[in-house]
Amino acid sequence: MKRTLIYLLIFLSFSVSAQPTRWQQHVDYTININLDVTNNLFEGTQKLVYTNNSPDTLKRVFYHLYFNAFQPGSMMDERSRSIEDPDRRVGARISKLGEDEIGQLYPTSLSQNDQEVTFKVVGTILEVSLAEPILPDAQTTFEMNFKGQVPVQIRRSGRDNSEGIEYSMSQWYPKICEYDFQGWHADPYVGREFYGVWGNFDVTININALYIVAATGVLQNPNEIGYGYEESGTEVKKHKKKETLSWHFKAENVHDFVWTADPDYVHKTIQVPNGPKMHFFYQEDSITRESWPQLIAIAPKMVSFMNQRFGQYPYSDYSVIQGGDGGMEYPMAALILGRGPFKGLLSVTIHEMFHNWYYGVLGSNETQYPWMDEGFTTYAGNITKAYLNGSESDPQSGSYGAYNYLVKSGKQEPLTTFADYYHTNVAYGVAAYSMGSMVPAMLEYIVGERTFEKAFRTYFNTWKFKHPDPNDFKRVIEKETGIELGWFMNEWIGTMHHVDYAIDNVSAQGDSTLVKLVNKGTMPMPSEVYVTYKDGSSEIFYFPLRVMRGAKTEFGGIKATLVSDWPWTNPVKEFTIPKPIDSIKLIRLNMSRRVPDIDLTNDSWTNP
Repeated sequence: MKRTLIYLLIFLSFSVSAQPTRWQQHVDYTININLDVTNNLFEGTQKLVYTNNSPDTLKRVFYHLYFNAFQPGSMMDERSRSIEDPDRRVGARISKLGEDEIGQLYPTSLSQNDQEVTFKVVGTILEVSLAEPILPDAQTTFEMNFKGQVPVQIRRSGRDNSEGIEYSMSQWYPKICEYDFQGWHADPYVGREFYGVWGNFDVTININALYIVAATGVLQNPNEIGYGYEESGTEVKKHKKKETLSWHFKAENVHDFVWTADPDYVHKTIQVPNGPKMHFFYQEDSITRESWPQLIAIAPKMVSFMNQRFGQYPYSDYSVIQGGDGGMEYPMAALILGRGPFKGLLSVTIHEMFHNWYYGVLGSNETQYPWMDEGFTTYAGNITKAYLNGSESDPQSGSYGAYNYLVKSGKQEPLTTFADYYHTNVAYGVAAYSMGSMVPAMLEYIVGERTFEKAFRTYFNTWKFKHPDPNDFKRVIEKETGIELGWFMNEWIGTMHHVDYAIDNVSAQGDSTLVKLVNKGTMPMPSEVYVTYKDGSSEIFYFPLRVMRGAKTEFGGIKATLVSDWPWTNPVKEFTIPKPIDSIKLIRLNMSRRVPDIDLTNDSWTNP
């Protein structure tokens, strides 16, 4: 019996460890805010029920106070002015803000389970010493009064943006920091990425009755405030009978909450079949009157494809909102500039909505792994844009071009660099967006395009709402394909090694042809040699890496021969084409456009 029990415990331990589970903290926010639109000041109350699902006892907690970044001398201000290539949207603007233009956010009181706690504001982080420890599997309730000032719109947040939207209220409330298996993530707001705790939000926004409010979540009191709308879409009814209206929103299982307000918004809706209700908030003028109706009309086709190809969007609603300073994602919503042409409007909407898959639902730590969000979002967005445009050109070619530019510039840094620590904005942008999008693009090549498509969808469905890290992603793809990928993740993510394979020599060998390949680079990749014959036929000779412990079987319908594996330690590989050299027209390496070879001049041989 004792031996049986031991075997059972061993079995259960293996079964549990094999499951893609990871404990998650949980939050329930109830926030009530009053915004004075005359003075751009706000005050609010926040009740936060915090559930500690970790195995650790917590003796302190931290909150983000993002608005404090918009003050002269802040870390964001200093970094924006000192970095080699400043973001033109920020530059020195924060340093020039006056007292009535800066951002402010601070608590005026804070208690835990009705006991006052000690706290200290340190830039954009609130440090809290608890009245009592939070034990594992326990809940505690924080109640806070807070005040703030809405800054002039600089980056994402603020008032009076370039297109005349009065309030873009992102990163506006005291937001508790994430605590995960790595510990606390009380990262100062320097300018880039975010990480948050999933939970439920119950938010009431009290504002002048002339304003229309758009937000994360679902409006709970449309009739009460005269905000009726039809399925087909109509303008919002402006309610002028009261001085102040209370807009009540709820959102479940999200890790942030954004809202905007403007007196001139119109609101249109459209229902996606088997998908969310789409909301569109924008100022109607001669420009938007042409482009936004096109965006609304194409939304069902766009979202249906996204759901089918990449996994189902899990929420009931999604809002596309004119606001902010470009395009920025939030749960169930995005802020975008709205006065561009339809093509640009569609592109930014696709990108920002796709963030809800990788930033919103998967929720990887963007501060540490920005490429897991920005890169995967870029990859999926490129595919979706090509689908909607009916384009047959390579949707990822722009990312490969940006990567080649970065390598030649000498500014490349490894993808393991935390988002705020890149030495240049260009290195961060190319790394997070382009090199990040090349991770799935190269895996298409390594494991097979259709095989990867299914595995990528499995990754989404397996790890949603669990904050996956790079190894979690790798393991799903390995399990789905049977191909080992540790070498790839190490080389592409952890180093600045480069791919450079070459055809060194082609010579006749009786009725056959001897080909000599050379690895001149520092990063190994499986190799495909495309041979085109003078009679118009073609075939592929395929060399997987030995460390893959497997090989793909997809070659786009072209005849392929698995020759042998290629150990990465061997700089040279020779093989024989069983046809005479005079029958060959062209030999080319890795013609699939998925290998980031930095020197294409040595990748082909043409029969003289």
